[in-house]
Amino acid sequence: MPTELPNERAIRQPGSMELDPSSGEGVALEETRKLIASNKVEGTAVYDRAGDQLGSVYNFMVDKVSGQVAYVVMSFGGFLGIGESYHALPWRALTYEPRVGGYVVDIDRDKLRDAPHYGASEDPFVDDEYGAKVDAYYRTAPTS
Repeated sequence: MPTELPNERAIRQPGSMELDPSSGEGVALEETRKLIASNKVEGTAVYDRAGDQLGSVYNFMVDKVSGQVAYVVMSFGGFLGIGESYHALPWRALTYEPRVGGYVVDIDRDKLRDAPHYGASEDPFVDDEYGAKVDAYYRTAPTS
């Protein structure tokens, strides 16, 4: 976005996928064939293998050192944000399925209910051991 500095120009319309028209290069802002912007992942449905929607992607946690997505935080249950809980799922546990337009996990609703989770006013990731608890529950290798 331009900041009104001298000699500054917008190289693309905000929100467009247009690349820098002067060079044909640049960074796509929302989605390409293989990449997607984080704001488009948030809100994407998460399904179990039976096709039942478990919840939706609330956000994801990125490892600061590796730059890799470590966990997807999925919102689960509740109604209109009331009674909703949040579940960190190891990123590698999700598979994008174009046919349903969402992510699929090998986790059923009962296993998810018993998984480490937290409420809207909590921030469990301040505890360095929380990720290890999530990995242990889902029996995956640690992300770092």
